[in-house]
Amino acid sequence: MTTPFEHLPIMVDEILDAFAPVPAGIYVDATLGGAGHAVAVLSARDDLNLVGIDRDADALAFAQQRLTPWEERIELTHARYDELEAVANDRTNPSPVTAVLFDLGVSSPQLDRPERGFSYREAGPLDMRMDQQDTLTAHDIVNNWAAADIATVLKDYGDERFARRVAQSIVDNRPVTTTVALAEIVRSAIPAATRRTGGHPAKRTFQAIRIAVNDELAQIERALRQSIDVLSPGGRGAVLSYHSGEDRIVKYTIANEESGGCTCPSRLPCACGAVGRVRVVPPRSRTPHAAELERNPRSSSARLRVFERCEVRP
Repeated sequence: MTTPFEHLPIMVDEILDAFAPVPAGIYVDATLGGAGHAVAVLSARDDLNLVGIDRDADALAFAQQRLTPWEERIELTHARYDELEAVANDRTNPSPVTAVLFDLGVSSPQLDRPERGFSYREAGPLDMRMDQQDTLTAHDIVNNWAAADIATVLKDYGDERFARRVAQSIVDNRPVTTTVALAEIVRSAIPAATRRTGGHPAKRTFQAIRIAVNDELAQIERALRQSIDVLSPGGRGAVLSYHSGEDRIVKYTIANEESGGCTCPSRLPCACGAVGRVRVVPPRSRTPHAAELERNPRSSSARLRVFERCEVRP
């Protein structure tokens, strides 16, 4: 393998800053990808060992190769990030977990390889699976699902204004076998005036179908709660999200863990006895700085949230 997963990691400086105060121990990268963040963290902190997780076998193989200089400090596992707790508990290194990173969404190398089916700009099969062992593909959704179900996916996961119109056009043009064919169907279904602004008209549809294929949003809350379960007091979690659906779940989950699930009116003192497990590390959300946006335009939608595990006393 050469460099199919080498790409620019997002907001590296901010993540290094977030993890700078954490105690020595284990750093869990729950979405290892091309190991860009892992290389930065391992280089900056010689007292942190890596447990790396990725559901993409190709990414994992490349990361293993790239992390050779730190091979005595790493353990890599092929798994989904909502299996984080099981992976963390099964590690050989007994040190406490003091840092967890989630870099959600799809990586640039996945987008750039037409054979993976993520790109609406280049011809490829309708695949979009991050884990090639999964059975559901974009082809299944596009060619077998009812128009109403496709429309729900486009609306809920892609914020597509013309979800019903696009879904019906997809159904009317079956069979659809390639990414460029799907992109053209979507383009034709969206009114011309709308197509002239907001980037490629198929972007939202491809995002939505990808999320559905990989069950992405359903995993986020489970994985975040697991990360809090495994983090030691003083340890920190960092989450990079890339669209509003992801960020809403991240924001809600962290806020719920910060309040301990308190249901008391916000203007009154807590009377229900809820105890939070985390505190939010300010600012509550961060976005890439101007220099990074110029260097890597794909970082423009990124939002970083950081939390710290609290000591919870009985």
